[in-house]
Amino acid sequence: MGISRRTALKASLGSAVAAFAAPVVARAADSGWAALKGQTIVVNWPAHPHYEAAKKLLPDFTAATGIKVELDEMQYLRMKDAQVLQMSKPQGDYDVVVYVIMWKTEYVQRQFLTELEPLFADERLAMKDYDRAGIIKAYYEGLGLVGGPRGYLPGPGAKLYGIPYGAECSVLAYRKDIFARHDLTPPRTYDEMLAAARVIKDKEGGMGGLAQRAQAGHQVTAGWLNHLSPYGGQVIDDRFAPQVAAAPALRATEVYKTFIDTGPAGGAAFDFGQCMNAFLQGQAAMYCDTISIFGPARDPARSKVTDTVGYLVHPKAVRHSGELGGFGMAIPRNSGRRDAAFAFIQWMTAAAQDVRVTAQGGQPTRWATLDHPDVKKIYPVDVYRQCLEISNPDWRPIINEWTEISEKVLGLRLSEIATGKAQIGPAMETAASEIKAVLTRAGYYKT
Repeated sequence: MGISRRTALKASLGSAVAAFAAPVVARAADSGWAALKGQTIVVNWPAHPHYEAAKKLLPDFTAATGIKVELDEMQYLRMKDAQVLQMSKPQGDYDVVVYVIMWKTEYVQRQFLTELEPLFADERLAMKDYDRAGIIKAYYEGLGLVGGPRGYLPGPGAKLYGIPYGAECSVLAYRKDIFARHDLTPPRTYDEMLAAARVIKDKEGGMGGLAQRAQAGHQVTAGWLNHLSPYGGQVIDDRFAPQVAAAPALRATEVYKTFIDTGPAGGAAFDFGQCMNAFLQGQAAMYCDTISIFGPARDPARSKVTDTVGYLVHPKAVRHSGELGGFGMAIPRNSGRRDAAFAFIQWMTAAAQDVRVTAQGGQPTRWATLDHPDVKKIYPVDVYRQCLEISNPDWRPIINEWTEISEKVLGLRLSEIATGKAQIGPAMETAASEIKAVLTRAGYYKT
């Protein structure tokens, strides 16, 4: 895989320096880590705005603990294949893996991950004053717990396998100047968002209304799901019966297609990066996706609209309901450096580092971070709190078969709809049948 533990941070860190001074913690507070000095861990994480900010903290982690870090950084949808390959070995090369929320249940079912509760109970390893209770509860439960109701929600049977890092919920970003020019209401409902998209497409030459994900596969499913939950829809119900051809899902699909048709040029093939970039470069007047927009929207090197962006909670359709997702950090069961990996996860997600990474454009994991003055200067804290309040941990089913359903069933049928190759009703009926076939094969229906 091209990773050498001897090359350490040479290529990936360069001369990265923290953007502002902060105390280095953990050296004295966690005496059990002294035995870990000199070890090198390999961390697989995504090329993503949050992790670009986090990268700047790594030299301080090594200075504080003596543990060296090598990064295997890649586009986030490529990580799963690499992680499964390594975690399937008797001993893999990865000591820390960053997983996307939709992989967590499968990884635990396949016995790939280390349960974290026993490590937190080990006084040699547990970081003093770590304060797990300070982590935003929705993120802690949604990204870290596996085994509860439906296999992935908090409740009886749920155990901790990861810590949220780069967790996210959805938010609406919009161009205040464009809305003012056309006397448009900043959208708090889907009706207002749809009306604005039509006006902007009609009256702003070369600009679309809403930028969203639509590339075939995972991306189109993620874009569609952003609208499904607000319209009261589900992919499957509590008995695992497909609901993608039910009335709420069909309405959400109609809305999704309208946003494609009134969106920026080429939007029917956008991935996440293209969706964000279309808004940052002035090709779309709205963006309704993850909070990872916050950092790049402020960065003049990435954004042409730094002074004109407003934020609102994810608009209401039949109900207020937004995405809850993002990334979590875990330790593969076959890591040979488990203790050093656990030290890394704790240090990176501790309170001091959470403030630092957020102030540099990352995504906060802790409630207290939102009250820090350095964060309040740059972060739309009040809107973010509202977005967290309506976030829905069950906005898509995180079952073992979700990757197949998301990429090969919905990812195909929704792409056909987005590109005009199929009608909504027949395509979603086909998707429902295909989902039922997947779940039948997997044994979800007892006779």
